[in-house]
Amino acid sequence: MKIFDLDKLVRDNVSVLKPYSSARDEYKTQGEEMIFLDANENPNNNGLNRYPDPQQCKVKEKLSEIKGVPAKNILLGNGSDEVLDLVFRAFCEPGDDNVITLPPTYGMYKVLAGINDIENREVYLNHDFEPDVTAILNEVDDNTKVIFLCSPNNPSGNTFEADRVSGILDNFEGLVVIDEAYIDFSERESWLQKLEFFPNLIITQTFSKAYGLAGIRLGVLYASEEIISVLNKIKPPYNVNQQTQDQALKCLLYIEIVDSQVSDILMERVDLSKELLQLKFVLKVYKSDANFLLIEVDDANKRYEQLLDKGIVVRNRSNQPLCENCLRITVGTRKENNQLIKVFKELNNE
Repeated sequence: MKIFDLDKLVRDNVSVLKPYSSARDEYKTQGEEMIFLDANENPNNNGLNRYPDPQQCKVKEKLSEIKGVPAKNILLGNGSDEVLDLVFRAFCEPGDDNVITLPPTYGMYKVLAGINDIENREVYLNHDFEPDVTAILNEVDDNTKVIFLCSPNNPSGNTFEADRVSGILDNFEGLVVIDEAYIDFSERESWLQKLEFFPNLIITQTFSKAYGLAGIRLGVLYASEEIISVLNKIKPPYNVNQQTQDQALKCLLYIEIVDSQVSDILMERVDLSKELLQLKFVLKVYKSDANFLLIEVDDANKRYEQLLDKGIVVRNRSNQPLCENCLRITVGTRKENNQLIKVFKELNNE
């Protein structure tokens, strides 16, 4: 691997920044009964009158146990979008630096680049929806700070081949972010198991997919202790509210429910794929390691509107590179999937 120097990547203003110290940062309760008169809170107890733990220690401890990653290597944020934005703000100098993204991919990387005034260099995936390592590295210059990999990829659903990912990690001196929002639905191993071997690796995950908690907005970032320390300097002090922390911890304490739901979704994904392949206007169903299927149809705009007329909303991805006439369909409940197939079969017979 090339020499990795984190200090060279951090923005100068972030390097010298003294982070805000909140009341709950300065005093951490050890469980004893105390009278808290330090944070100018409303003293009347209603369950939410106190500021939440700024480091979300209980949630991190449980995540650490489940994922096998030390709590010191975990950062939580208000959805994955916040932790991704922190990466831009900590390491990318506005107006000077650039990042590399691999369309078709999650559109928020490009939006965040625009918000932070960072050049976004796009290198399309190949026709198998895999990274073209040579083309990616050819786009790298002295101001390239981050390469974003979405694996399993949205909207294609495939998990990138490990040798392609390691080829990028080994030959790039900047940061590599692997967005694993859908990893719980993949047969492939998470890159979390290799975190300690790649100092430039950042992995993001989410509570929105497998955990079924999109409404609480909780994203997770895993990285070296040094990278986490930099990001902690610039994150808002109370970026994850108490209700979100409580709901996440409750979910983690009953992780077997999550595992059961994931198993159900995987079985439904198989059945849905088989049914879709029987339809004459479905030209291809792409292999998926996510909780959705990308399908190529004869006319995506037409089929999308037909489904809308029947009260079914899917995503038309035809405007994305390599996705002409493609629909992205989330795997629903058995009842929802049966209704989708019923409507598709009616259209198939017309």
